[in-house]
Amino acid sequence: MTAPTATPGLLESALRARRDAGHKLLVPYITGGLDDEWLLVLEALSGAGADAIEVGIPFSDPMIDGPVIQESSLRALARGTTPEGVLADLSRVDVGVPLVIMTYYNLIYRAGHARIAGDMHQSGVSGAIIPDLPLEEVGDWATAADAEDVATVLLVAPSTPEERIAAICERSRGFVYAVGRMGVTGEQSVLADSARGVAARIRPHTDLPVCVGIGVSNPDQAKAVCEVADGVVVGSALVRRLLEGAGPDGAAEFVGSLRAAIDAG
Repeated sequence: MTAPTATPGLLESALRARRDAGHKLLVPYITGGLDDEWLLVLEALSGAGADAIEVGIPFSDPMIDGPVIQESSLRALARGTTPEGVLADLSRVDVGVPLVIMTYYNLIYRAGHARIAGDMHQSGVSGAIIPDLPLEEVGDWATAADAEDVATVLLVAPSTPEERIAAICERSRGFVYAVGRMGVTGEQSVLADSARGVAARIRPHTDLPVCVGIGVSNPDQAKAVCEVADGVVVGSALVRRLLEGAGPDGAAEFVGSLRAAIDAG
């Protein structure tokens, strides 16, 4: 699929600037509407060194999310969290780094491409990850998103063939999400070999920032991934801490430890 040449949007420009200044990129994930403190957590993550923050819109049938993020989604839904509510909450904060929505296509389709892309833009969101929307079907959404400067971040898995990697990179905006291992999200005691391998396979196909997520669980693993990739996405390890009551201070402490590790590397 050939994508039109695009002027870099806010997300890509911010991440490129950080990378070009010699920094590795850190993108923590939290579930929107998880509890009464979730917006304070956003601010804490920014202050702890996040370069962008991924915000999950809770969904009842998440295909790529493991038990920890599933539990966080169920808690958020039980509180009455809706896509509209998450975006409305985000419109009331300015955390100083780009915000990227992670959601599933059912919610996008029901809301309407143009409507939800516009709502994202108005809420200060500059990127979207929709893991169940394949490259061949992304066109209508991506066109609406491009018009609102909402970068459609596409994913490359360890199993993705070489020619498909090239096509995904051509259509991706903001950054390319390198899936670190086959399977759902979740903490891993040992970093999968595929986490570094998939980043290395993507690099010849794009100059976009390449960030590895899924299975990156601690500072040492983040540092190891960043020897090959431009950055990391860390979700389950952070969300577990929030489910256990870590709050903004605990979230900042963990993300600060990731920041220190990748900076040292």
